[in-house]
Amino acid sequence: MRLDKFLKVSRLIKRRTLAKEVSDQGRITVNGTVAKASSIVKLGDELAIRFGQKRITVKIENLQDSSKKEDAAGMYSLVKEEKISEE
Repeated sequence: MRLDKFLKVSRLIKRRTLAKEVSDQGRITVNGTVAKASSIVKLGDELAIRFGQKRITVKIENLQDSSKKEDAAGMYSLVKEEKISEE
């Protein structure tokens, strides 16, 4: 599944266009490698996403083409969430 579609379906990012912009800015890594929106993600991959002053790391647990709001959180598990300090 494409990275931008996974982010939208899992509701980590609300819109696919926004997911694409964030990816193309280099703010998402897949297994430690900077990823583009078209990168393919698989079960077990770890995503690190930078949102402003925080970075969250999630592990992909499930891939679906679409999901209900209640099921979206089951697509990933939160590994860690950390604040980023500006220098």
